[in-house]
Amino acid sequence: MRGYWALVSARFRMLLQYRAAAVGGFGTQLFFGLILIMVYEAFYRSSSAPQPLPYADVVTYVWLGQGLLAMLPWNVDAEIRALVRSGNVAYELLRPIDLYNAWYCRALAWRTAPTLLRSVPLFVVAGLFFGLRPPASPAGAAAFLVAMLGALLLGCAITTLMNISLLWTTSDDGIALLLPAAVLVFSGMMVPLPLFPAWAQRILYLLPFRGLIDVPFRLYVGNIPPAECLPLFAQQLAWTAALVLLGRWLLERGKRRLVVQGG
Repeated sequence: MRGYWALVSARFRMLLQYRAAAVGGFGTQLFFGLILIMVYEAFYRSSSAPQPLPYADVVTYVWLGQGLLAMLPWNVDAEIRALVRSGNVAYELLRPIDLYNAWYCRALAWRTAPTLLRSVPLFVVAGLFFGLRPPASPAGAAAFLVAMLGALLLGCAITTLMNISLLWTTSDDGIALLLPAAVLVFSGMMVPLPLFPAWAQRILYLLPFRGLIDVPFRLYVGNIPPAECLPLFAQQLAWTAALVLLGRWLLERGKRRLVVQGG
């Protein structure tokens, strides 16, 4: 465990050095957050029908999503992609650590360090000027934090699965375009899931992506009572375990068929 913790710690500290990228991300997320809020404001003003989420909750939902965007598994690890393309991934197989655990640890650091740099200033600005509200209750805040931990573990499992898929493809363009689009739409990042049609919600609630955004954010705003959180946490953990097992199985198969530099 010490080796894996050292890997997470070293990569986390390295990623904290990208402060200019964090500033750029902060500006981008602030801009898109304002755009989304204007779209939702127009939608709520133009409709007299009762909505499943109050407008103030949607505003908070949007800012949470923008602040925590970097936690979502919406892209592949560029360094692992370069290792696979160059064939240097063979050196990864020589290290005295489990390759899946190593890539999962990389994902943990990659999903947390940039998020920390971007989210803190964005939440401060959005809370002071743009309608981000505090959690609905102390119990909701506690449930939100636990759900975010589950979302992090689930997101890293999806990220690692994306990275493993690079062993099976001649180009990463397919997975780099298709899965991020599914994550952003089906998690509730682009449109909160309660605003989807009822028939679509029944399907989306069964998919793993719900645990990335919809569950923690609705616990935060109070749309899901904290008393109902345990089955949702169990769903997050169950999908995480299933994706980890799938990733390990694919990685083992990929290592058996790996050909590097024609050798």
